[in-house]
Amino acid sequence: MIKVLLVEDDPMARQLLEIYIERNEQYELAGSLETALIAEAFCQKHHVDVILMDVCTAMNSNGIDAAWDIKKHLPHIKIIIITSQPECSYIDRARAAGVDSFWYKSSTSEEIISLIDRTIAGESIYPDSTPQLKLGDAWSEELSERELEVLRLVVAGKTDAEIADKLCISVATVKSHVQHMKNRTGFRNRTELAVRARESGLVIFDQKPEE
Repeated sequence: MIKVLLVEDDPMARQLLEIYIERNEQYELAGSLETALIAEAFCQKHHVDVILMDVCTAMNSNGIDAAWDIKKHLPHIKIIIITSQPECSYIDRARAAGVDSFWYKSSTSEEIISLIDRTIAGESIYPDSTPQLKLGDAWSEELSERELEVLRLVVAGKTDAEIADKLCISVATVKSHVQHMKNRTGFRNRTELAVRARESGLVIFDQKPEE
């Protein structure tokens, strides 16, 4: 039997995933956690073949950050990230962390089991792109990668000077990016831009401090 560890802080979503695993004859539930903080410690003490893990988990623990550590010390364990958050950086960050597969939570039970099957078989399954979102008058794909980096820091409450220092650009360039995003989206000011971007889930400031 293939042992599956679930890491999901939403009780209903976790229970649904538990049902998917328990109903399948090939898989056995190794454990079910609400935070990624203890995922590696659990794997050190118990046999785990594959982890099905959310990005945002309890105690402000990030599943992608946890994946870095697990892959470093237990590289044989397959890791699948599933999330409902459309944050545009998650796919690249998951790849960099060595996450084997990445998908979104809207999937059916058949899709989830197929995702696990294919990952166990050695495939790396990723979506072609993040979900397309509407931010005011603009579609998410209309914003450049640099603009999204600036927007992520705006959402985090950083000043123009702090953003400029973080991204190694000038304050004038930061102001230009913010103004361009306001023009594209139709939002009246920086605060509205930040609030709407945060509500949409397009950008989430949750990186480790050293990042």
